[in-house]
Amino acid sequence: MPSDDDSGVQRLQKVLATAGVGSRRACEDLIFRRRVTVDGRIAQLGDKVDPRTAVIHVDGERVVADHRLAYLAMNKPRGVVSTMADEKGRTALSDLLDRVDQRVYHVGRLDADSEGLLLLTNDGTLAHRLMHPSYGVPKTYLCEIAGPVPRAVGRRLLAGVDLDDGPAKVDKYALLDTLGRTAQVEVVLHEGRNHIVRRLFDEVGHPVSRLVRTAIGPIRLGDLRPGRTRRLNNAEVAALFAAVSD
Repeated sequence: MPSDDDSGVQRLQKVLATAGVGSRRACEDLIFRRRVTVDGRIAQLGDKVDPRTAVIHVDGERVVADHRLAYLAMNKPRGVVSTMADEKGRTALSDLLDRVDQRVYHVGRLDADSEGLLLLTNDGTLAHRLMHPSYGVPKTYLCEIAGPVPRAVGRRLLAGVDLDDGPAKVDKYALLDTLGRTAQVEVVLHEGRNHIVRRLFDEVGHPVSRLVRTAIGPIRLGDLRPGRTRRLNNAEVAALFAAVSD
């Protein structure tokens, strides 16, 4: 009879504890209280699962039990190209990764002159959903633009403007500050077209001099320093799955 480790199958409370849900005893209590589901059914004490394939939820939130999967947030600095390797010898994303054993890929991209939040993962299903326009995952940007900025600019961006490849608009717009001949604004949009933020502001006559992505869906850049990477915690990963659920 193969052991749990040999077959890949393990007791559910062990899988939950290893995933950081809590101690084994606390995880047993969660199972006993019918707060855990595996592949859509309520789990029971004594259940065994394969963490590589089981879809586990606790209180409705997805728990990633497969430790081959990695979910990372990076603060991409200006001047770094959004590719894992660059044939021209420019600084690429892989040059910034430190102590990451898994082979990961970036979800979407930022142009070299832009900076801020990038997600990296080896979970192809999640990456596909995050990038697919049908899920409409919002992205938040802090923009430094030519000022001063009249109120009509915000109204135009919210109503929509015509670009070369079709109409586009922002979902939210806020003027944060005006500093002499520049202004800081925050916009939220779910568009994924190339250079869409810069093109929108060019169209309304206020070119962007600095562009920082501060959020992708529920994931915030926060105080992550430029060039640094961190692993998403269980709650953040669960929030990402919830953002792209069917």
